[in-house]
Parts: sequence; C-alpha cells; structure tokens
Amino acid sequence: MNSATSTTATGAPARPAELDPMLVLLLACAAGLTCAALYYNQPILGLLAGELDASPTAIGRIPTLTQIGYTIGILLLAPLGDRYDRRRVILVKLVILAAGLFAMALTQSLAQLCAASLAIGAAASVAQDCVPAAATLAPESRRGKIVGHVMMGLLLGILLSRVVSGTVAAAFGWRTMFVLGGIAVLSLALIMQRRLPAFAPTTREPYLKLLGSLLTLCRRHPALRRAAFAQLCLSAAFSAFWSTLAVMLHQPPFSLGSAAAGAFGLAGAVGAVAAPMAGHFADRRGPEPVTRLGAVLVIASFAAFAIVPENLWLLIAGTVLFDLGVQASLIAHQSIIYGLEPAARSRLNAVLIGSMFIGMSAGSALGSYALANAGWRGVALFAAACGVVALITRLWPARKA
Repeated sequence: MNSATSTTATGAPARPAELDPMLVLLLACAAGLTCAALYYNQPILGLLAGELDASPTAIGRIPTLTQIGYTIGILLLAPLGDRYDRRRVILVKLVILAAGLFAMALTQSLAQLCAASLAIGAAASVAQDCVPAAATLAPESRRGKIVGHVMMGLLLGILLSRVVSGTVAAAFGWRTMFVLGGIAVLSLALIMQRRLPAFAPTTREPYLKLLGSLLTLCRRHPALRRAAFAQLCLSAAFSAFWSTLAVMLHQPPFSLGSAAAGAFGLAGAVGAVAAPMAGHFADRRGPEPVTRLGAVLVIASFAAFAIVPENLWLLIAGTVLFDLGVQASLIAHQSIIYGLEPAARSRLNAVLIGSMFIGMSAGSALGSYALANAGWRGVALFAAACGVVALITRLWPARKA
C-alpha cells in the first residue's frame, strides 16, 4: 500500500475495497509493541531499587508515573488524531517513545527515571491511535473483526511484556531491555512510514476546543455515555481482581507464591485470542448481544468465587471466563462508538479508554479496601456488583425502547 491514499469529496480518506491484511498485522504489532513499553519496568523494580538505592515506596513511583503519563496521553494527545494526519501523529509519537526508552536506559538517578517513565507513558498512547486508524480503514461490514485483531495485538503486548522484560533483564541487565525496546519502536516507525497510509484531518478545531469537544461528544451521544460507563464498571471489576490476587493467593488456604499469581496472567491470552471472534460476532449480530454476554460472564465468574472462594480450579476457570467477558465487551463497545461519528473517532476512543482507566484506578482502590475488610469473598461480591451495574446499563436502552 502506498504511503498516501486518495480522499473523497468530503475530505475523508478513501477506504480501500479490501484492506491489506499485512497492514492490519502492522497496526496490531504497533499497538502491542507500544503498549508493552508501559510494563517493561514492572518486573525489574527490584533491580532498579538495588542499583539506585531507592526505597520500595520511592521505586513504586515508576510504574505509577508511567500509568499517569499514559492517561495524560490518552486525554490530551489522542484527540490530535482527528485534528492532524493520523499517520503523522503516530510517527511522531513513535519517535518520542523510542527516545524515552533510550533515555530510560541512560538514567542515573531516580528523578531521571521518573521523568523518562512519564514520557514513555504519554508517548505509549500511540497504541490508542492505531485502533481508530484500523477502524477508519476497515470496511463497515468488517470493522469489528479488524478492530478485534488490532486489540488482540495490544492485549498480547501487555501479556508478554512482563515475561520478556524479566527474562532479558535477568540475562543481560535491565538497561538492555530498554535499549532493545527503543530499537524495536524505532524500527517500527521506519516500517510504518513506508506502509501506513495518510489520513485526512476530520476537524480544524483549535486544540483547546478539540479537548472541550470530549465533553460535547459525551452530551451528544447517549450511546457513548452508556458504553463508557459500562466499560468503566467492568474495568473496576477487572482491576479489583488483579490488584488483590497476589495477596489473596499468598494467604491460606492457597499459600502460593508470586510465581503462581503471575501464571494467572496467562488467562489474559484467552481474552486476547478471543478479541477478533468477539468483533466478528459484533459485525454479524450487532455489538449489543456481545456487551450483555460479556457482563453476564463477569457476573457468573465472580458470583462463583463468592460462593466457593477456596477452590483453585474454579478460580482458574473463572479467571478465563471473566477476562473473556471484559475483553469481548471492550471490542463491542469500540464497535458501537466508532459508528457514532466517524470524524471524531480519536476523541470517541479517548473518552472510552479514559473511562476504562478511571474504572481500573477505582477498582484497584476499592478492591484493596474490600480485601482488607471483607476478605476475598468481599472482593468477589464487589466485582460481581460491578458486572450487574454494567449489565443493567446495557439492558436499560432496550427496556426504555
């Protein structure tokens, strides 16, 4: 595919009759590789603390700042994909991300680590530029499936990043991981410069007005509000589970180590592989049944945890099911919002993903509180309640109609 596409009379990029599968693969790899950069630091915090003689509290700022940077990038930078050529936005962010990774490898102090982590998080929001790009290029009849493929790449990037980072750091040192990550991102930028088509801007609004339009879009589209709130609830359940799992497994009756908690992350592969299937089902039957089924899977899984909290095999099976439910719902919600206003896809995605991260932050805090005051059953009941609210949110429009 050429590095530029023709445009229609309305100024929108002309969509190819059949999207090049290699371009879909490239966008999926880009989403996965850039989102993985958010998690390289998590398995090596012990190494960082030892080399810089930092306390656990101080070194804990590194992943926090990375996530803060990512949230800032989603809310303040992702809308630029509607204002400027999305291809140029993606390439600039990739170069900044590579620079941040190289800077991380060269840091000599905790302050420098914090600054580099914040920059990496903000630039890694390029992953959320790749998803609207795929939605724009995809034929409407296949949009859900194609977005699902890109999201599969993103989810696999998150899943594999910690394993790769821990392995490389143990064998060659933590700085090597960031050097390799920077080289990979820079190579990706060179490939995307040749393969990614141009996107005509869909708005000429000034930057501040562009940011203000996020609220305008929320007021204008009830479907966006429902999708954002339902995904917020499901993300709260998701985060409550994962933020308390290691502590819960360490306690009786399981008395398992951190390696067992890490092994549970493999359940995320099921949700990642199922993403294209969820998108395909949303294309054929509509996204609404997928959102409701996803909420039901979350409710059923956590209700089972609450009823039988001490069964390890049930815990494993439920982890697979609720992760599948959360990821399938996310794909379906993206399919819903991308059809609302094609000229604002980057901003619509920013609202949805921003809401998701708010839910994850709230879920982490409330899940920890529930574990401390009501044990594992309390966490399960809280997460099940989040699923119930999400299901009611998805059923409410049909009931009113």
